[in-house]
Amino acid sequence: MEDRSKVIIRTSFIGIAANVLLGAVKFTVGILANAFTVTLDAVNNLTDALSSVITVIGTKLAGKKPDKKHPLGHGRAEYIGTMVIAAIVLYAGITAAVESVKKIINPEPADYSTVSLVIIALAVVVKIALGIYFKAVGKKVNSGSLTASGEDASFDAVLSFSVLVSAIIYLTLRVNIEAYVGILISVFIIKSGIEMLLEAVDEVLGKRMDRETVEAVIKTVCEEPEVRGAYDLILHNYGPDSFVGSVHVEIPDTMSAKEIDQLERSIARRVYDKHGIILAGIGIYSFGDSDDSMRDTVYRIICRHDGVLQIHGYYADEENKVLSVDIILDFGLDSRESVYSDICTELKETFPEWRVNVTLDIDV
Repeated sequence: MEDRSKVIIRTSFIGIAANVLLGAVKFTVGILANAFTVTLDAVNNLTDALSSVITVIGTKLAGKKPDKKHPLGHGRAEYIGTMVIAAIVLYAGITAAVESVKKIINPEPADYSTVSLVIIALAVVVKIALGIYFKAVGKKVNSGSLTASGEDASFDAVLSFSVLVSAIIYLTLRVNIEAYVGILISVFIIKSGIEMLLEAVDEVLGKRMDRETVEAVIKTVCEEPEVRGAYDLILHNYGPDSFVGSVHVEIPDTMSAKEIDQLERSIARRVYDKHGIILAGIGIYSFGDSDDSMRDTVYRIICRHDGVLQIHGYYADEENKVLSVDIILDFGLDSRESVYSDICTELKETFPEWRVNVTLDIDV
């Protein structure tokens, strides 16, 4: 499989070349025809080219090998690059809005030619092609920057089309709406910039992993014969293709330390080979021959409460009278702590001779 960073960089250079060429041609046409929206569209092309340059820089930085200061690599540099791109797009959108308002207050006549209309129409076709290409490659290599550039290119195609329509309206009806189209363009640019910024911020803050990935990793862990269940999978993102995580596995309480050690190594190797994810920690839940009626009672008490998403890690130590169970509560509850407290109280009242340990896990 071709190196991910090489694919992103090559795709970005194609975007740079296309946008610089389009921007230069449209800027020339806009100046000669005194067509504000064409000039504005040209500036938008040049900001897109700059975005691709930053994507290349971000990808280069992200591809640096781990070092003493950054032992988990530099993968998050891509998200920083996306933030910078978003800031540039926002600046371009705000500037476009200001200039459009000025044109509404002080309108100037445009002078479109057949050549300028053909160039704008060609720009629409090129932008549609770039949008499809960027999004396809971005999805293939899991690049947020390329996907964002693809979305931006698709928006640009719509906006260039609106410029073409405003030019045709001006030539046929002599009604100049280009400043109002400029406002429309600026709104789309600002919206795109905000969405790109929020997406990058989500990645840096640590957003929930997609359900398909979580289920696939859990399924892989449970392929080990000794594992009855896998829970509490937490994945830390250090770049689009770099994850470090931890998981709890439920195994028989009869296994020896030697057997558990071999099992943990096998799980870690299996998950890395299949998903490229490093499991830095594998916790243990044990299960054994316990009183099923007691388990049923515990589960029934817990399930009576609203917002219970999962119960796992149940273990009743008959010898030491210790009852352990983990629960996951919905973040949508008004007070997760209150529900957790009520569950603990009920279990302790139901089993007064037992030491009850209830762990509130995170819904990841």
